[in-house]
Amino acid sequence: MNNNNNAPPPVLVRLPWREKISYGLADSGFNFFWMNIATFLMIFYTDVFGISAAAAASMMFVIKIVNAFTDPIIGAAADRTNTRFGKFRPYLIWMSLPLAAAGVLTYTTPDLSENGKIVWAYCTYLLMMVCYTCINIPYNALSGVMSNDPQERSTINGLRFIFAFGGATLVTAATPSLVEWLGNGDEKLGWQLTMAVWGIAACILFTITFFNTRERIAPPPEQKTNVWQDVRDLTQNRPWVVLFFLALIIMITITLRTSSAAYYFKYYVERPELMAGFVPAYMAAAAAGAACTPIMTKFIDKKILMMILMSITGVLSIAFYFIPKDQITLMFALQIMIGFVLGPKSPLAFSMYADTADYNEWRTGRRATAMTFAAATFSQKLGTALAAAVMGSVFTALGYVANTVQSAESQSGIVWLMSFIPALFAFAAVGVMTFYHLDKHQLVKIQSDLIARKAAIV
Repeated sequence: MNNNNNAPPPVLVRLPWREKISYGLADSGFNFFWMNIATFLMIFYTDVFGISAAAAASMMFVIKIVNAFTDPIIGAAADRTNTRFGKFRPYLIWMSLPLAAAGVLTYTTPDLSENGKIVWAYCTYLLMMVCYTCINIPYNALSGVMSNDPQERSTINGLRFIFAFGGATLVTAATPSLVEWLGNGDEKLGWQLTMAVWGIAACILFTITFFNTRERIAPPPEQKTNVWQDVRDLTQNRPWVVLFFLALIIMITITLRTSSAAYYFKYYVERPELMAGFVPAYMAAAAAGAACTPIMTKFIDKKILMMILMSITGVLSIAFYFIPKDQITLMFALQIMIGFVLGPKSPLAFSMYADTADYNEWRTGRRATAMTFAAATFSQKLGTALAAAVMGSVFTALGYVANTVQSAESQSGIVWLMSFIPALFAFAAVGVMTFYHLDKHQLVKIQSDLIARKAAIV
């Protein structure tokens, strides 16, 4: 470890806007799948596919756990991939069509018994999530090797999540209408064809990203490590460990509110048509928040900013509990505020993951960028799995029955899933973040030392 306090200022890589925008476009494509899963998959399984809430929640929990363990495997493979196009970019081409096909199969309803449908759901959902992982992990890692500038990373991740939230807004607003239009009264056919549309659109965006981005940061040329060494490095990387638990907790917070929203409007507010505007309003506000991230990080350290944002999220979530069911404008206003506050969370977190990859190389002399991001998404998937388990437990305990008038207890549980429960996790995220210690001054020193090492090798 180099402790030279007189290290020269680092030479930081600035990216052209065409490359920044092209990188961000792919995240719209990912959200054609991710937001469909987060917003519609649970209610698709219970109200269209035809399995119980308990079976659907159990299946989603199990698959998320299994898929979470594939993340480090894909990360290790991507770190060890070597092509003339780089380590990570080729996966955008290799896995785009398999992901699109798996998405269509997941939203296909076969004529099977209930047990047969459950087996189909397990197989197709797992296939889709593995295909998603095979392209998403390398894409995440790509942001860590395009530039060595922490502020530039905040910018590209800010742009990325503007496109992500834009894609999420589009998919949540357009999906119900597409299902109705393409299905022409047949919901099962409508869902199948709608996923085909989103899959093709995602393939186009992934291709654009592949052709317009470049990988510039490589591991040290002498590096020879095995997968278990990469894992050990991560477990001893304190900033990364903090981000691991942060991602898990925040994903529980977000998934609980997003997945509960469809039930909230269908059974509590009794205005299911409002979903077409509710989640898109959140996404548009989140995109605005993400756009402000590079400005915020110029004046507020990433750690402090994350703690402020999650504290406000907790307070606003609690406030949601007290909104009467006929105050639609107030619901939307509070949702927009929550979206704006949570918008910077994702670009902040992903730029911090890249910083921890630099920190790991600085500390150990070894770099495993894809593994760093893969293990982070591992925690995110654990978070969504735990959120599904919480929802399933609440619905089962309160006697939820699909497509019927819900009991007062069931309605109360749905409101808690939109308010107090996610607020509890938001405040837990604040506590976890107190243990993160990488600040701006530390990152400047890390980059100076890494550049000096590479210059000495050359």
